[in-house]
Amino acid sequence: MAELEGLEFGKSDFVLLDEVTMEQFMENLKLRFEKARIYTFIGEVVVSVNPYRHLDIYGKEVIEDYRGRELYENPPHLYAVADAAYKAMKRRAKDTCIVISGESGAGKTEASKYIMQYIAAITNPSQRAEVESVKNVLLKSNCVLEAFGNAKTNRNDNSSRFGKYMDINFNFNGDPTGGHINNYLLEKVRPSVLYHVLRIFTISKYTVFLSFSLFSLSLCHSKSSSQASNNDSLCHKAVMAALKVIGFTTEEISSIYKILSTILHLGNLQFTSDGEHVVLVGEDTVKHISELTSTEPENTRKALLYRTVATGGGEVIEKGHSEQEASYGRDAFAKALYERLFAWIVGRINSVIQVMDYNPALHGKNTVIGVLDIYGFEIFDNNSFEQFCINYCNEKLQQLFIELILRQEQDEYQREGITWQNIEYFNNQIIVDLVEQPHKGIISVLDEACLTAGKVTDTVCLDSMNKKLGQHPHYTSRKLCPADKTMDFNRDFRIRHYAGDVTYSVEGFLDKNKDPLFQDFKRLMYNSSDPVLKEMWPDGKMSITEVTKRPLTAATLFKNSIIALVDKLACKEPYYVRCIKPNEVKSPLLFDDGRCQHQVAYLGLLENVHVRRAGFAYRQPYARFLQRYKMTCEYTWPNHLMSSDQEAVEAIVNQHGFEDDVAYGHTKLFVRTPRTLFTLEQERAALIPILVLFLQKVWRGALARMRCRKIRAIYTIMAYYKCYKVKAHFWEVERRFTNVRNMADYGKSVEWPTPPAALVQFHRITQHLYRRWWARQLIKNIPPSDMAEVRAKVAALSALSGERVDWGYSRAWERDYLTNAKDSPLTSTNFVRITKELKNKDQYSQVLFSCSVRMLNWFNNTKDRALLITDKHIYRLEPKKHFKVQKRISLDSVVGVSVTSGSDQMVALHTASQDDFLVHLQRGQLNPNQDRVGELVGSLTDYFTRHHIIILGETS
Repeated sequence: MAELEGLEFGKSDFVLLDEVTMEQFMENLKLRFEKARIYTFIGEVVVSVNPYRHLDIYGKEVIEDYRGRELYENPPHLYAVADAAYKAMKRRAKDTCIVISGESGAGKTEASKYIMQYIAAITNPSQRAEVESVKNVLLKSNCVLEAFGNAKTNRNDNSSRFGKYMDINFNFNGDPTGGHINNYLLEKVRPSVLYHVLRIFTISKYTVFLSFSLFSLSLCHSKSSSQASNNDSLCHKAVMAALKVIGFTTEEISSIYKILSTILHLGNLQFTSDGEHVVLVGEDTVKHISELTSTEPENTRKALLYRTVATGGGEVIEKGHSEQEASYGRDAFAKALYERLFAWIVGRINSVIQVMDYNPALHGKNTVIGVLDIYGFEIFDNNSFEQFCINYCNEKLQQLFIELILRQEQDEYQREGITWQNIEYFNNQIIVDLVEQPHKGIISVLDEACLTAGKVTDTVCLDSMNKKLGQHPHYTSRKLCPADKTMDFNRDFRIRHYAGDVTYSVEGFLDKNKDPLFQDFKRLMYNSSDPVLKEMWPDGKMSITEVTKRPLTAATLFKNSIIALVDKLACKEPYYVRCIKPNEVKSPLLFDDGRCQHQVAYLGLLENVHVRRAGFAYRQPYARFLQRYKMTCEYTWPNHLMSSDQEAVEAIVNQHGFEDDVAYGHTKLFVRTPRTLFTLEQERAALIPILVLFLQKVWRGALARMRCRKIRAIYTIMAYYKCYKVKAHFWEVERRFTNVRNMADYGKSVEWPTPPAALVQFHRITQHLYRRWWARQLIKNIPPSDMAEVRAKVAALSALSGERVDWGYSRAWERDYLTNAKDSPLTSTNFVRITKELKNKDQYSQVLFSCSVRMLNWFNNTKDRALLITDKHIYRLEPKKHFKVQKRISLDSVVGVSVTSGSDQMVALHTASQDDFLVHLQRGQLNPNQDRVGELVGSLTDYFTRHHIIILGETS
């Protein structure tokens, strides 16, 4: 609940103030701002103060804290309002809207972003791709609209120069399926100081056309307040990425660049008079504009210098502009270009996010959450047509706000069966009628002046307003009140708005109200070969003789759109965010009391508190009220035995003597004054430490006893578990190896179970015994004639395993290859004879190895030789001389063998006398690809091992 915040942070709901006065309201607001509590409730309305610094209150953890919770279960936050609107939409299938208002720089745009991010975060838990795509486009659209619709002003670095209302459509599951954006009153008088637009051009490929300073355009009606920031490149990349995510094609993005570049070039156009005619200064600029708009240069030049008009007889003539008219047309053209570009971008986004192929019978009810981010009430030193429209919009919204708040109160009282009290409040319908009433209102006077033939000036229009509205209690001017020197004659008029008096300067009202664009520019753009530009100017299709009906004025169009907006909001359940700007210098520490008090007044916040407290200041469901205050009554703590929660709540109220200050609804308790609630809170706060200590004592004892029982149980379980694991291991080994005697591989493929820690050593011994048994089973089936080969291969395996990839273990080893007729068909007979002679002479028992080799001497010469190894000597023979013995050394003198790790057949036999043999074994005809190194090493190793002779083997 909101009251969970400590008293040091002030009242988290203004409804709970002791007295509803401006002083107490401002004191509470300032205290919460200084304590970094920027959000405060007024019932279901959130008051937000711009902190001008980053606060860590928007992360995923915070979103989870507010997801699915009731409005007052957590401290005030934007997420609380967003979740309340979402729950109302999902649970009751009710269309809702969130209205965000406040002056420029109060944080409205950021608030709308956080609300959109929250809704995106809590929807689509199943992560369906099509829903994620919709959410992504809805979020990215903010970036694009800010880039083209926001500007850097003296008050705000990212000021929205248009009003935005976004409808988000949801399916019956509560997942977003699309949306629609409406924009209101784009401020097109400063298209050259937009937040990102100028920065984009410093990076874009159209920079080549810009031969002038970006900040010295004649269209710029206010100075740029800062140089380009370091983040401009990142902003540009973000906008480009957003455009691609939304679905803008490369050609469309290129057209956007061209249109923006055209606007900047128009700002560089100058006109001069050569006497009778007006001419352009610098034809190159016209060529650039023509190239960018894909039009003919001559047609562009004529549209800038001439105006085509139709005479009464249907004749079409070209009328040359004066220098002033040409400048006026150029400015109007630039503003219209930007306005239509912005409207086209909004329409393009809408075409992507609109709900397609929706069938209520098939897809269920389609519900909507609307988010309105619109300009707040404005009072400047010089207030013009834009401020007049903005303040009229706020009058309409304030009227809706009061009516809906009262209606919500009345509906809840009726639902709960509570007697309704009549609430007196200021009805600003009289001010709304002053502006929009047909034939009498200010907009009607402006339209009449714009439609009147002849030269009608702003001063004439002001005189007309004085005549028609002079008796109105909320209208005055210097002519009607000559003693008021705060207004100028023939220039100013004043409206007494609900938020205060605003003085408007009538200068420029007529120009801004009527359509200032000549038809020639519309036809020029419609005839462009750029399809995007052509699409923006459908009214250029008509010829000059077809244009007979004047278009609606800007004020009438705005009035109609605001009336439609109010009608759209009135049919939804509203939630409000009221944004306040604490100071003008964007300081996180300064709270300007006068500035904030003015905003509190014109936002109607104090009036909102009065409306909320006129009936009952506080209301809460019985179950939640009981859960919070049941410890204050002996009959409800820890649990009550009454038939219903309402009876238990009545027991609490009666025990404290508050029965005259409450009313009982069907599901809620209504408390009239905050003092009752504060008394309950104080008693609860006094009891909490006592209850906490008692609960801590009981709980700590319970924890200690549980911990002791758990430890005992753990040791018992561990003992039994260890015993079980040992037995289970034995059982599993026995199960797996029961039938190994009958297996083809004697159980070699059987996987050993992982032993418990207590049997690791036993497991290793068991595996060793098994391997010995397995080897015995294999060896006993080998014929005695093959044992020599087996021993040699085992010896080679121990010597060469891991050192050489292939050492011939998979083939049969002949060992004496020179005697084998298949391997040496030409020399085998002669070699057999020689070996008999050597055997008789040297008395050796057996031949260990023989094969052809190649010798390499110190002079890099190679010679073919034969290698014969017996159990007594090693011989090097010369095959070409009938195997004549070239060299003979005793086998006992060999101290080591060296081989390489590659696939070559190089072998070095090391002797004690260092008279080494370096030979390259040759493959015979038996198998030209066989490796004989392993056979030689295995034969020697086996022989030396069996005769207990140590051999120092080395490999490299």
